[in-house]
Amino acid sequence: MSGASPPRPGFALPIQEVRAAGLTAWLVEDHAIPVMALSWSWRGGAALDPAGAEGTVAMAAALLTEGAGPLAATAFADALRDQAIGLNFGADRDGFEGGFRALSDALPDAVRLARLAMAEPRLDPEAVERVRARAIAAAKRSLETPRGQAGRAFWASAYPGHPASRQSGGTPESLADIGIPALRTALERQIHRHGLLVAAAGAITPARLAEAMEELFAGLPAGAPPVLPPLPSFRDFGRVVVPVASPQSSVVFGQDGLAAEDPDWEAAQVALRILAGGGFTSRLMQAVREQRGLAYGIGAGLSVLFRHGVILGTVATENARVAETLAVTREEWARMAATGATAAELADAVAFLTGSLPLQFADTRRTAEGLLAMRQNGRPIGWLAGRPERLRALTTARIAAVSARLLKPEALATVVAGEPVGL
Repeated sequence: MSGASPPRPGFALPIQEVRAAGLTAWLVEDHAIPVMALSWSWRGGAALDPAGAEGTVAMAAALLTEGAGPLAATAFADALRDQAIGLNFGADRDGFEGGFRALSDALPDAVRLARLAMAEPRLDPEAVERVRARAIAAAKRSLETPRGQAGRAFWASAYPGHPASRQSGGTPESLADIGIPALRTALERQIHRHGLLVAAAGAITPARLAEAMEELFAGLPAGAPPVLPPLPSFRDFGRVVVPVASPQSSVVFGQDGLAAEDPDWEAAQVALRILAGGGFTSRLMQAVREQRGLAYGIGAGLSVLFRHGVILGTVATENARVAETLAVTREEWARMAATGATAAELADAVAFLTGSLPLQFADTRRTAEGLLAMRQNGRPIGWLAGRPERLRALTTARIAAVSARLLKPEALATVVAGEPVGL
């Protein structure tokens, strides 16, 4: 039923594999405090939304904790609160996730309520309208800000016609027309045993996790994983300006990255930390903020979408300074592509990434979610244990080669939402 991965040098979590209900879960067992977390996911999410009905899956996910089986919304919420159970479901562009955090003694109730939510969602009309109102308000708030408009235009321009281009939470117009039958169909398409990934952490034994998995997942329909359209090549769309009345412009910039399983993935993370992700020490922060005072902050990193990394960055600045900010950004992009990193920059980046690794697994929820993310990205069970050693093995020559391969200043696409001057 279970077997532990062999210990390796460097930071390592004792990850165990637990098999039950025809599924395999990754578990980090820790009984220091009587709390455990369970996370699971499927491929799909907003990618399954019908065209013109954006937000269907996200809305359906939100409704799973708004009543199930014999429990209406208030009774369901009371049952969670009485046992201090944190149960949540959500959808993003390419996936659907569920999970809970609970005291060990509350595990039976957490499993019962999570199973009920997935197997017997009520979708009561009053709950649907309440969730719809929240979703519409959130969509409107996003569109009211330059940052929200810039992000929306960026994805629409980068992947036109593909689900990745759409708003996972929907638009006010699409959300208004989503009916209960469409919500129920979305859940039926999404929730099944096939393709389910599971991870757990905290005060739970392998045997108890196996029992929980049987109760939680064995009764789900067998189903089949949804076929998602492959992510097309990133469209180098140049520059898009979205007129927004604002004293500042919000900028989203980026370009194609690399597949999550690419052997250069970690080297790319290091290169991007040096260039754009290292707080005040990054080259972009030094050039844009410290040396020229163009913006309060700027940063970029790899955003994973359909198991493919997209380089995504943001900055906000006065309308009159947008052109200079973009020019400096492109200059630093080109300099990193041409010269790579210094030995000191590499050492600092590796020290940060290795030193901060344990903080990513500092509590049960983050550990379960971190294990799940590893599985979603196709990592082997020993990947985490070997990460510090792989990072420390990187050389300036390797970072230079990866930077030259990855960073294309001429292909850096930008969306500016505001009233920029001089573009």
